[in-house]
Amino acid sequence: MSARDETIGFIGLGAMGRGMAANCVRKGFKLVVHDIRPEPVEALVELGATAAKDIADLARQCSIIITVLPSGKEVTEIVMGPGGIFDHAKPGTLVMDLSTVEPETTDRLHEEARRRGFRAVDAPIGRLAWHAERGESLFMVGAEPEDFERVKPLLEAMGTTIHHCGPGGTGTRTKLVNNYLAIISCQLNAEALALAQRFGLNLEKTLEVIHGTTATNGQLKINWPNKVLAGDTTPGFTIDLAHKDLSLIIGAANATRVPMPVAAAAREAFSAARARGYGNQDFSAMVDVLCDLVQVERARLKKQD
Repeated sequence: MSARDETIGFIGLGAMGRGMAANCVRKGFKLVVHDIRPEPVEALVELGATAAKDIADLARQCSIIITVLPSGKEVTEIVMGPGGIFDHAKPGTLVMDLSTVEPETTDRLHEEARRRGFRAVDAPIGRLAWHAERGESLFMVGAEPEDFERVKPLLEAMGTTIHHCGPGGTGTRTKLVNNYLAIISCQLNAEALALAQRFGLNLEKTLEVIHGTTATNGQLKINWPNKVLAGDTTPGFTIDLAHKDLSLIIGAANATRVPMPVAAAAREAFSAARARGYGNQDFSAMVDVLCDLVQVERARLKKQD
């Protein structure tokens, strides 16, 4: 069976989930939605989705259920907890979790699904909220081949790049590796540009040099010119979320006896940023944190005429 022929549940309509759910509706999927906030539910209903009364109502209606939730705690409660999805879903229901969570939570999701006659896919999201709005997300998928084929039309409706990383759990673990590099790059860029500002260097010329050497990276070259360097720190991915992911990464590394001293140092830098009130800003604003700390002008590119 293909997702095109099924009723799809969607739980979690935050910055990422709302855009992805909207793309599913626009591309012809029959969607039933739920969120603790009424506003995004109402917006999806206006596009053609159906609102569920509660988790149980959604689970009874749908044969594929997508979850985009803040942490493993919510995934555990909403999917596997008392009164959750597994308590009300039909046999054969597939839960596809797009959240970034601990590998242990993902492993338990797959184990509980098998034990109770359901199917599970972990497919955490790459890229940012504006990619989700435009249907340009990237997905790292952990699934059995037949489950991957079942959800692939949904992933194609929400994104442009889909990687089947292997069996259950590989999507979540790939996401942690990816986010480690993305977040660490953010901290390195912040320190480098704060140093350049202290030196009084021309930002445009400094970036021209960096982008011509192996020092460059995707955050600095692709993301930052559209975010903090343009003066936009509205969150695509917040400092709070980056801190959460670094904590997940360090925890998973500790569990597998992989030392990560750079990750630990970066997490403390993000902790300091949160303590100073920057937590709800885009994670590229880490350069503002450092510039403000050392009292130099914030790094900004000159606006083009």
